[in-house]
Amino acid sequence: MKINKLLFKNSPQIWLVIYAASAAFITYFSMYAFRKPFTVGTYENVDGWDSQFDFKIALILAQVLGYAISKFIGIKVISEMKAGKRAGAILILVMAAQLALILFAVVPGYWKLVALFLNGLPLGMIWGLVFSFLEGRKTTEILGAVLSISFIVSSGVVKSVGKYLMLDWGVSEFWMPAVTGLIFTLPLFLSVYFLAQTPPPSEQDIQARRKREPMSSQDRRDLLLRFAPGFAALICAYVLLTGLRDYSDNFAAEIWSTLGYGSEPGIFSIAAIYTSLVILFMLSLVMFVKDNLRALMLNHIIVIVGFLVVGLSTLLYQANMISGSTWMISLSTGIYLSYIPFNCLIFDRMLAVMDNKANAGFLIYIADSMGYAGSVGILLYKNFAQVQLSWTHFLVQSSYVISVFGAALIAYSAWYFRQRLMVKSPALIHPNALSQA
Repeated sequence: MKINKLLFKNSPQIWLVIYAASAAFITYFSMYAFRKPFTVGTYENVDGWDSQFDFKIALILAQVLGYAISKFIGIKVISEMKAGKRAGAILILVMAAQLALILFAVVPGYWKLVALFLNGLPLGMIWGLVFSFLEGRKTTEILGAVLSISFIVSSGVVKSVGKYLMLDWGVSEFWMPAVTGLIFTLPLFLSVYFLAQTPPPSEQDIQARRKREPMSSQDRRDLLLRFAPGFAALICAYVLLTGLRDYSDNFAAEIWSTLGYGSEPGIFSIAAIYTSLVILFMLSLVMFVKDNLRALMLNHIIVIVGFLVVGLSTLLYQANMISGSTWMISLSTGIYLSYIPFNCLIFDRMLAVMDNKANAGFLIYIADSMGYAGSVGILLYKNFAQVQLSWTHFLVQSSYVISVFGAALIAYSAWYFRQRLMVKSPALIHPNALSQA
């Protein structure tokens, strides 16, 4: 008998939530060990590298470029993939990324860029595969919130592990990413196995959030054209947000060093834990809003608040009213308060209101593909147009611009979708309407 039949038959809903959230959390947490540890290296005086272009920026660009291409591929792959193939796809893609990290350790100079490009190329599809197990449920908010804090916590923890391997075990900065990935391989395989046992959405879930189905190319085209202005505003805001999030994450080691924490590898984990607790509390509250349209508007408000926190915390830091560490934690909280709803909550509730044949993975990957293109743009802009600015000063300037424009774009999106979706039948807005008819 399968695990899902043993555990979930006649079991309270809370056990399913704990089980599915834990399996998804550990799966995505483990994936980050194959993606982010390399960023704690400095990569100075690399043999065979004679370009004036900063080698670490080149490495990050190579990985992000592969990751961005993966997001574009995922628009089709994730939206069309059937449930039975997800677990195997996760393991194959992550192990391909690990092989690329081994290449990164052994190949010379410029070839290391190719290795990190190949590392990023498969990993961009993991989020959509994992979230596909969780979407379309009455508990998707809490499941999505737990999954989302995995990349906040894991980003800090795997960097701490990588830093520890270099400082205490003498692992070179080129072998450190592959060794970190090896440490997390067993947890990855176990968590994916358990994630694959998660039962599909129940009839009650489908009634509350609509059925999620694989999409054809025509389905994807119809959905985008129908709500084009609103999607455009959301995606533009997400491009800005992803650029800021990726920059602050990829250069966290340099920024924390500037603030006086360069010799404390645990600072990444401590900051991530504080941020995660706030995010988990705020976003899980949306689960208690049963009206899908109201929940969609609440998600918009949360994103706007996140953008404002980014700008306000930076202003307080520059005015010497808060410390550098408080600023970084507040900045990270604001970024993720805006960022995470795009990865699971906004689109899940949006589809619950609409009557299109769709799944959240498609919309998430539309946004992500554009977002990581924006991330590449910000890195290029920093390296060529603002090369004289320090990592920290560039982060300060970017925070102000992105805070203002991001909040304005999300405010327009909220107005647009409220106007378009308010005219729909109450049965598509209120999850209990069908049962009361």
